[in-house]
Amino acid sequence: MVDITHKISTLRKATATAIVKVSRQETIDAVVNNLVPKGNVLEMAKTAGLFAVKNTHLSIPDCHPLPIEFTSVEYKIEGLEIYIIFNVKTVYKTGVEVEAMHGASIVALTMYDMLKPIDKEIEISTIKLINKEGGKSSFKNKFPYAIKAAVFVCSDSIFAGDKEDRSGKIIVEKLDSYGVETSHYEIIPDELDIIQERTKAYAKDNQLVIFTGGTGLSPRDVTPEALSPILESRIPGIEEAIRDYGQQRMPYAMLSRTVAGTLGKSLVLALPGSTNGARESMDAVFPHVMHVFHILKGKNHDSL
Repeated sequence: MVDITHKISTLRKATATAIVKVSRQETIDAVVNNLVPKGNVLEMAKTAGLFAVKNTHLSIPDCHPLPIEFTSVEYKIEGLEIYIIFNVKTVYKTGVEVEAMHGASIVALTMYDMLKPIDKEIEISTIKLINKEGGKSSFKNKFPYAIKAAVFVCSDSIFAGDKEDRSGKIIVEKLDSYGVETSHYEIIPDELDIIQERTKAYAKDNQLVIFTGGTGLSPRDVTPEALSPILESRIPGIEEAIRDYGQQRMPYAMLSRTVAGTLGKSLVLALPGSTNGARESMDAVFPHVMHVFHILKGKNHDSL
């Protein structure tokens, strides 16, 4: 299966449809008036669909087991066609479009099985996805300008050449995958005044200023102390999201002093210096965090 451990959970919705076409009006009348020998077709088919959607991963190898938190089945009859509308919702890391189509198809097959004794010419057609929400396509941020970032690695040992930078390079790679241009990349020592000077200088021409390192609890970890006095607005939600995401994967994430806030029209982030800490912090909030640039431009959520 595809690895989804790096994804975040969002509300996911999907609607799928299928069509069952019978060959004569008498079949439709039998369904509507509950005269089919095998029982109530609409209710039995609905029940089968409810069972099926919760077990999609047992039938389709690449589907993940996931919590189905809402399902509904609706019917619409037009002439000799019975339209099945199947809705699914979950709060999870991956979408439910296959689950919705699976449910719709099983409803249709159950109808076929129940109706075949009285109608030998039933057809199933048009099993398709009507709508999906909650994935990457629902949270795309489009900008009429290039988003630029300055990335700083705060580490005495890396600055001295004793160690090689990994976290900063990971951040640059992640930014590139989100379409963000890294205009500046630099390794600096853990010095409060240098961190403040770089922040003020690069926040003028970059929408993102990202620091990695210096967010721990050692005496030389001063990135939060450097940034807190100069940030105009702290954004606790970003900090909480990063720590919560990390804590679900590694119990020491609670010790990180991640910082997020604004300086002018720039978003400033202080992320952990470990390789995994930097990677997971980026996965926790990107690309969704870039929505902040719309807000900083004066737009509200409803206008986007």
